[in-house]
Amino acid sequence: MNASDTRLWRLMQPAVTLVLVVVSIGVPLWLVVVTAGKSRGEALNPDLSLPSEWHLLDNLRQVWTDGEVLSASLGSLLVVVPAVLGVLLFGSMAAWILARRATRLNAVLYALAISGIVLPPAVVTVVLLLRQLGLAGTAVGMIGVYMGIYMSTVIFFVTGFVRTIPSSLEEAAQMDGAGPMKVFWLVVLPLLRPVLATATILVCLYVWNDVFYAFFVIGGRVDTLPLNLFRVASAGLYLNNWHLIFAYVVLMSLPLIAVFAIAQRKIISGITSGAVK
Repeated sequence: MNASDTRLWRLMQPAVTLVLVVVSIGVPLWLVVVTAGKSRGEALNPDLSLPSEWHLLDNLRQVWTDGEVLSASLGSLLVVVPAVLGVLLFGSMAAWILARRATRLNAVLYALAISGIVLPPAVVTVVLLLRQLGLAGTAVGMIGVYMGIYMSTVIFFVTGFVRTIPSSLEEAAQMDGAGPMKVFWLVVLPLLRPVLATATILVCLYVWNDVFYAFFVIGGRVDTLPLNLFRVASAGLYLNNWHLIFAYVVLMSLPLIAVFAIAQRKIISGITSGAVK
């Protein structure tokens, strides 16, 4: 590639990136919004056309009342909040030890810890284990599953970030008489806020939208938003009512969209600081 071709490609890169973003994100988002704003007849065959008359607020109101969105939201929070807090706490502790103690054993443990990013969990084995422990169909069992699944993600990000923190800060606290737990809580943990913010958002995205593992583990005994959407979409009330199904998707996505829009800078800074360095 000669110099002119290189300059041309550099000029075309923003346009190509914009087209890819519009195709991969903009088109599905547009389909969801316009379908949620249509009447039942117009939404029978979802497409990208605008509705002849917007019914978005009416559809959202009907979904909120008939779809039991409030109770399902509370069920999702019951699972998401403890799972996210638990995986951040234990994952950051493990990452701190793995980053600071450079031994062959810890290198092996780190490789095993992050292998969960690419190796999917065996659902059948997980369900059978939870039955043996008496946790099948419970929120506690679901929280433990989520913590086990996404522990690798937290360890991966936090370990790289800890390595960028000067160890002299911890040594100074130890010289003042602080023990390991006090050093972690008072020195290390406050410095991990950027990468923990990134991990929080990523894990929340995964757990909030999960239906696969929740379906097999809790089986509808705890009503989360994705499971509730699956239930109401299969019921006679929502059968072929695509405008209501897509309106439910809009309601379910609003909290995550707001969180992502507010914290997108922290996501980028956390990834570059933790994963790249």
